[in-house]
Order: sequence, then C-alpha cells, then structure tokens
Amino acid sequence: MKLLFDQNISYRILKRIEVSFPGSNHVSLIGLHNTSDIDIWNYAKLNSYHIVTFDVDFSNISTFKGVPPKIIWLRMRDMRLRNISALIHEKTPVIKDFLTDRTLAEIAVLEISDYPAI
Repeated sequence: MKLLFDQNISYRILKRIEVSFPGSNHVSLIGLHNTSDIDIWNYAKLNSYHIVTFDVDFSNISTFKGVPPKIIWLRMRDMRLRNISALIHEKTPVIKDFLTDRTLAEIAVLEISDYPAI
C-alpha cells in the first residue's frame, strides 16, 4: 500500500506516515514535480502507487481511466502538514480498507475530510 503524494502536499509527510504506509513517495522526489496530472497518474499505475491529493483532477481522470491507481482526495480547511498527517493517521484503517478490500476494488476515489459532519 504505497502512497504517492501530489506536489501540493509537502514531501515531509513521508516521515510522518512511513510506519503505516512504508514505501510511499512524493512526486518531487521522483522527478514528477510540475508535470501533468496524467503523467503522475500513469506513473502511479505503472509503479503500484495510490495517489494522495487535494486536486479534484485526479478524481476526474479516474472517472475515465478507472483503477488502479486509487485516489485519496483530501478535503481540508487547514492544510498544514501536522493537520494532514493527523487526518491520515486518524483515517489509516479506512484508507487501508479502501485500498485492499476486494469488494471496493472498482471504487476509484476515497474522499476524506476534516470538515465537521452536518
């Protein structure tokens, strides 16, 4: 369950999530900084990553191209690193289920948020 973090999330997230998601990476560390979303999507597919992003465009790509990779779409009010890592840690069981549960195999996007429930 390797995650690939999009450029709008700091690469420093990797140290904070490495226990739960070993082998994860960041686009800037693999030469994909400032490349197109489709190039990132293709890299993730070819290298067995799942994309973590704030960007709705990956959700749109998955609508047309399907899975893999799966997309974890973060919807947050406060996008500081500590808040991102806290949300990922809080939602780790949900994320792992989303990525591994065969009954969810065709579902492309998991939206997780720190917005309060209404």
